[in-house]
Parts: sequence; C-alpha cells; structure tokens
Amino acid sequence: MAQPLIKKDDDRDDEADYSPFLGIEKGAVLQEARVFHDPQLDPRRCSQVITKLLYLLNQGETFTKVEATEVFFAVTKLFQSRDTGLRRMVYLIIKELSPSSDEVIIVTSSLMKDMNSKTDMYRANAIRVLCRITDGTLLTQIERYLKQAIVDKNPVVASAALVSGIHLLQTNPEIVKRWSNEVQEAVQSRAALVQFHALALLHQIRQNDRLAVSKLVSSLTRGAVRSPLAQCLLIRYTNQVIRESATNTQTGDRPFYDYLEGCLRHKAEMVIFEAARAITELNGVTSRELTPAITVLQLFLSSSKPVLRFAAVRTLNKVAMTHPMAVTNCNIDMESLISDQNRSIATLAITTLLKTGNESSVDRLMKQITNFMSDIADEFKIVVVEAIRSLCLKFPLKYRSLINFLSNILREEGGFDYKKAIVDSIVILIRDIPDAKESGLLHLCEFIEDCEFTYLSTQILHFLGIEGPRTADPSKYIRYIYNRVILENATVRAAAVSTLAKFGAMVDLLKPRIFVLLRRCLFDSDDEVRDRATLYLQMLGGDGSVVETDKEVKEFLFGSLDVPLVNLETSLKNYEASEEPFDINAVPKEVKAQPLAEKKAPGKKTTGLGAPPTGPTSGVDTFEKMLSSIPEFANFGNLFKSSAPVELTEAETEYAVNVVKHIFDGHVVFQYNCTNTIPEQLLENVIVIVDASEAEEFAEVASKPLKSLPYDVPGQTFVALQKPEGVPAVGKFSNILRFLVKEVDPSTGEAEEDGVEDEYHLEDLEVVAADYMLKVGVSNFRNAWESMGPDCERVDEYGLGHRDSLAEAVNAVINLLGMQPCEGTEVVPNNSRSHTCLLSGIFIGNVKVLVRLQFGLDANREVAMKLAVRSEDEAVSDTIHEVVASG
Repeated sequence: MAQPLIKKDDDRDDEADYSPFLGIEKGAVLQEARVFHDPQLDPRRCSQVITKLLYLLNQGETFTKVEATEVFFAVTKLFQSRDTGLRRMVYLIIKELSPSSDEVIIVTSSLMKDMNSKTDMYRANAIRVLCRITDGTLLTQIERYLKQAIVDKNPVVASAALVSGIHLLQTNPEIVKRWSNEVQEAVQSRAALVQFHALALLHQIRQNDRLAVSKLVSSLTRGAVRSPLAQCLLIRYTNQVIRESATNTQTGDRPFYDYLEGCLRHKAEMVIFEAARAITELNGVTSRELTPAITVLQLFLSSSKPVLRFAAVRTLNKVAMTHPMAVTNCNIDMESLISDQNRSIATLAITTLLKTGNESSVDRLMKQITNFMSDIADEFKIVVVEAIRSLCLKFPLKYRSLINFLSNILREEGGFDYKKAIVDSIVILIRDIPDAKESGLLHLCEFIEDCEFTYLSTQILHFLGIEGPRTADPSKYIRYIYNRVILENATVRAAAVSTLAKFGAMVDLLKPRIFVLLRRCLFDSDDEVRDRATLYLQMLGGDGSVVETDKEVKEFLFGSLDVPLVNLETSLKNYEASEEPFDINAVPKEVKAQPLAEKKAPGKKTTGLGAPPTGPTSGVDTFEKMLSSIPEFANFGNLFKSSAPVELTEAETEYAVNVVKHIFDGHVVFQYNCTNTIPEQLLENVIVIVDASEAEEFAEVASKPLKSLPYDVPGQTFVALQKPEGVPAVGKFSNILRFLVKEVDPSTGEAEEDGVEDEYHLEDLEVVAADYMLKVGVSNFRNAWESMGPDCERVDEYGLGHRDSLAEAVNAVINLLGMQPCEGTEVVPNNSRSHTCLLSGIFIGNVKVLVRLQFGLDANREVAMKLAVRSEDEAVSDTIHEVVASG
C-alpha cells in the first residue's frame, strides 16, 4: 500500500487531487461546527473543523451574517479548553471572522485575560487578535498593556505588539505615535525579529518627517543594529535619505555612503547584497562608488546558492543598462552561468553579456546562445531577442550574424509574443541599419511563407510595401506577396493587394505585371479583396499604359490618415446620401469630450482630452454649433480647437466651476461650466470677471452672462477675448465668479425676491502654446517626414537641466508642445540614457507639423535635447523652437 502513496506525493501534477479539503461544502462544515457545543470538547476534532472553516474563508467563500454570528458564538465556548493547539486555532478563526463591534465584547474579557496570562504564546496571540478586532475606544483601555508588551523580555510577545502597532498605525495613528519611547527602546533589543519590527514601526511613525528619519538613520548607522533583517531595513532607509539629500559639492562625497560600503563587509549575505544593490541604485552613481559593490556581486556569481547567483546577476543586469563598462570585469564569471541549471539565471547572464560584450565577443556569444534558446520558455526568449536587437544597434557591422540568428529562431516553434518580438527587432534593424535592408526583407518574406499569425503577416506586408519598392531589385519580392493572395485568408489577401499596388505606384517598370496580378484579384471570393483590387487598378491606370503615378495617388497609398478613425466613423454614420459627395476634409481632426460639464460624482474626475464622444456627433461639431448660435461669437470664423475642461475650483466646494478654452484664429472664448452645489440657494446674473493684466496681447470683446443657476443644474457663461490673428499668444488670467444670491425656501422650492451681490474667487487660468496645437497622429512617421521635405526644417539643441529620469524630460516636452506622440515613442525604457521621440500635430492655421526629439542623459542627470522640426511653413517651425526655448 505504501508504493502508490509515495508515487502520489512525488507526482506534483496530481497533488491537488489528494488535498484533504477537496470537495468540502460550507453547509456540511457548519453542521460539523456543532461539536463546539459538546460538554466534553475534543480538541483534535475542534481543530480540524476550524481548519476547514479557515480554508473556506481563504478560498473566498462568503458567510451570511447569521452564519458568521453562529460560528463566532460557538467558537467563544472553546476558551474553556486548556489545549494550547486549539487555543491558537481559536485566535486564528476570530481574526478571520472579524466580528462586529457588538459581538467583540463577548471575547474581549477572555482575550484580555489571555493577554495577562503566564503563557507567553497566549499573550502574543491575544495581543494580535485584540488589535485586529477592536476599535479606538477599547484600544485606549489596553494601551498600557501594549506598551508593556513592546518592551517585554519575551521576543514573541514584543514582536506581536510591534506588528500590531504597524497595523494599527493605519487606523489609529495618534495612539500608536504615543508609543515612540517604548518602540525606541525595543530597537535596542538583542532579539533579531524584535529589532526588525521595532525599526519598521519607528520609521513608519516618523516617515512624514524627513528630518526625523535622517536623525534616526544617523543614530543607527553607528553600529546599534545587530539583526541582519533590521540591517537590511536600515540600508533601505539610508538609501532613501541619500536620494533626498544633496551630494557635498565641495568634496563630492555622499552622506552615509561610507556606511553602505561598510555593510559590504558584513557577515550576513543578505546585508551584503542589500548594500550592494543600494549602491548600484544611487542617483548619478560614479564608477568609483560602484567598484566595491560590483566586486561583491562578482563573488556572489560563483556562489553555490542559486538565490545568491540569481540576485547578483539580476542586479548586474540592471547596472549594465547604465554602466556597461563597470560590469565587463564580471563577463568571464557570467559566461559560466550560461549553462546554469536555473534558466532564469542563465537568461539574465546572457542578456547582461549582450549588453556588456565587445564587438569581438559577439560571434562567440551567438554560438552559446544558439544551444541555449531551445531550453527556455518564450518569456525568457523575448528578453534575449530584445538584448540582441540592442547589441546589433550598438555594433552595426555585426548585423549579418545577428539578423541570421534572428531569422533562424523565427523559423522555430514559438508563441505570438515571441514571434512578434523577433519581427519587430528585424524591422527596427532594417530601418536603422541601411545595409541590413535587403537581407532583412528577404528573411521576413521567407517567414510569411509559413506564418500562422494573421496579424504578423499583415504587418510584414505593410512594411514590405513601404521598404520593398526602394530596394535595388524590387521585382524579387512580388512572388512572395502574390503567394499570399493565393494561399492565405481574406485579411492577409487584402493586405497583399495593397502591397502590390504600392509596388506598382513606385516602380513603373513593374506596372504591367502588377496590373495582371491585380486583375486576377477581381475574381476573389472576398468583397474587401475585390474592392481593393478595383480601386487600385482605377488609381494606377489599369488600361495598360505605363505612365508615372500621380502625386495624389502616392499620397493616398503612402500618406497617413490625418483624422481619427472614431471621428471618421461618426461622420460616415451621420452622412446622408445626396448629390453632394462625402468630404473627408470636413471630418474633425481631434476627438473631444462632451462640452457640458456634468456634476462630478465623489471620487470621479471629469472626462479629459482624448475621450471618445458619447453623443452622435463629435465634441468639435457640438462646440462649433453651440458657439455659432451665440450672436456675440457668430463672426469669429471656424473653431480651430477646444481644450479639455480645466478645473477652477477644489472638489467639494460650494460652487463647481471648470473652463473650456475655444481657440479661433483671432479670438479665444472661455466657456465657464458652473454648477451650484447648495440646495438652499439660487444664483442669478452669473458672470466671470476676467483680469487680463498679465496677458497683454488679449483684450476682452464680449461676454454672455448666465441668467439663472439653480441647484445641481449645470450652466454656462462665456467670455470672449481678441488676440492677434494666427499668433499663438499666451498669458495668465485671474477669474472672479460674480452673481446675485437668492435664498430658496426648502419646503416650497421658491426663491426670495430680493438677493445679495456676492463674489467667489476662482483659480487662475493660463492660455499656453499647446492650446494652439491639435493632436493629430500619423501612421508612418518616416514617410510623412520624408514627404514634408527639408525646406522648412529647423534644428537646434537645448539643455533641459537636471531631471530625475529621461521619461520626465520627454513628458515635459510633449506637454509643452501639446503634440501627438507617434509609434509609441512617448514610452521611455527603464534606465535608458538616450531616447528618440516622434511627435505630430496641426498648428493653428491648419499647418501640419512634425517634430523629432533626441534626448540624452549624462552621469549628473543633466538632459540635453536635439529638436528637429519640419512643417509646411517655416515661420511655424521657428515658432515651435521659440516655444521650447521659452518653456
């Protein structure tokens, strides 16, 4: 009989089948709980029932109020038993049941009795349970006992009190803060866990006082901490203090750096690692500061403990992103980890070597990786692929071996994410390394011959249509593309037809062959494929004459759709068939939120810019119709842009006001959306007084007051200002809400006849350069950039000063310009030292603008930026540079 049992224990897949809790039901367990009422209690049986109840609770089973109450009262009877094991189970079930305040009283006396018991285990557990289930009122009664427990000689009791203090700090901070003296005494304890918990609680008590935390770290770094766990905590707090304090500018020394370096010689491995990691994470860390930490991590690489090897190689992997040269000394040790049994360690070793390796070691690494790739999961393979891509961009002369490697693994088995990572890498290498274009495109063509993922096939065909016609021999790709028309599903066939058309538009010599292939597609079973073929034959001149393709046709095939699809869809739905054709130029170029401010629900923010319209027409249309219906604004011309609502009042105030900025060529209209949140008041003649003294280029020309503003009914008042036409004027405006207040009788709902004049100061409002820019993306930035041409290009370099990260600098410039990031370039990889961001938009006057930003971050966290602007008007290119220079 023993043999099957051993087999069951060894077979982990079947482990769940032999769970002692398998198939238990709540009703049956509640029936079993009646044993708690037996006159002669069976501790073992009761413990088993409590275990089942705890299992049900932790599996998400919900108990009704009646069921929970019955179980709770039954459990309280178990305090009669003197069995230690059962008592511990009772404590656990009471904590999990979380009884209500009127039920807590039943067990309070028993728990307080246990808290003063001579049995330390009872005392510790009773403290934990009492602190979990009691409210502030009872807490003041037992505070004296808790203070005594914190400095108790028994470490189990002291730790229980300290951990309870950490939990109570969230609900009753004022009470816990009074325990500072006792907690400080516990920090000096000889018991490792007591010192650890005491330090954690003391830091939480002082965490909002930066000076107090700094003093705490200063006092403890002198050697008062013996517990390795507490030492690790102290290192983390020290690291926090170092980040928040400035480096000594005269000596270049950091405060507490000597302490971190001293911890590298500690006897506990966890402390050594924590100190090494803290040093590597310091802002602007220098090579001199890194050296001792790297040396320690290098020793860990050859440790017999897998956890130490993993920790060391993972930390070195992060360091390699910012300081690759500092890690090169560890390369020999990391090469031995490629064959490590732990695949996570091996993957990190490979990716770190790829970041730190030199050009001569690339081929050797590729050979080692080839054997390694078949043994790891897709998620690790993706990490390796991304590292290889970075290596190829670092050493472009090695593109042949690296692209060959990527194409080989592309043919192997793998999931969608893995294949997509490889395809994305090859596409990036083709774009950034011109010599790699021919071989890279051929590898992609071979891949789509046997590609099981429709998405990847269509993406590759689209990319092939852009890059293929520009190669030396475009005709060699036609076979691969037409094979897709014959062999693939409708989606891929349609993409292949579009790609063929692009080749026909760009390469006149191929036109006759393309026409033949497109005519064959006219008989396809799918209507989308037939429609595309018909359209492209008509556009390219399918009568057989080989003539140069019109510029408009190329713009249609290769240009980007400069209107959001949401707006296009809405406009097409609203279009009524008539003699007048649909005009795509009439489609709004920016997605807007609804113009009217709705009353905000507590904790919810108003809809911001870029939210899809909720009505049948887009926000721009709604705003334009509304403004043109107001006589004062009817002659302002076409509305260029409307901003997202800007809040001018705090949440939960008497009056909620936000403003939408409407931008015209020669005017700006402020639409103030007001809501009265006081039921007993009616506001009349509501107007906003705008002071434009800090906005010299603006002059108020019209306003439209709001006659009446009842409770909870949103209303709008408007102010119009004139500005120089076509000029992106900026300025700051102060706002005062002025109105007549009338008291409302709550019983009748009628307002008094007489009112009182009153004012309410609102937040200041700014018109910034970004208000004159529409966020309009382009699908292919490179094509759009090249088609714009260099005639109106302006390039300059700027220093952006000290920044915590490159992402912060990128977001600041994007927000300053108010443009649309393209191709996901707004996302900056972690610890990146350089980044390129692509932006597009339409400037006031309907001028298309493209921006290429190149950022660099030096060792002192100073950011430099190269700004290249192309637009349809050189004056606009100059304006963008002026905005950045003044921003």
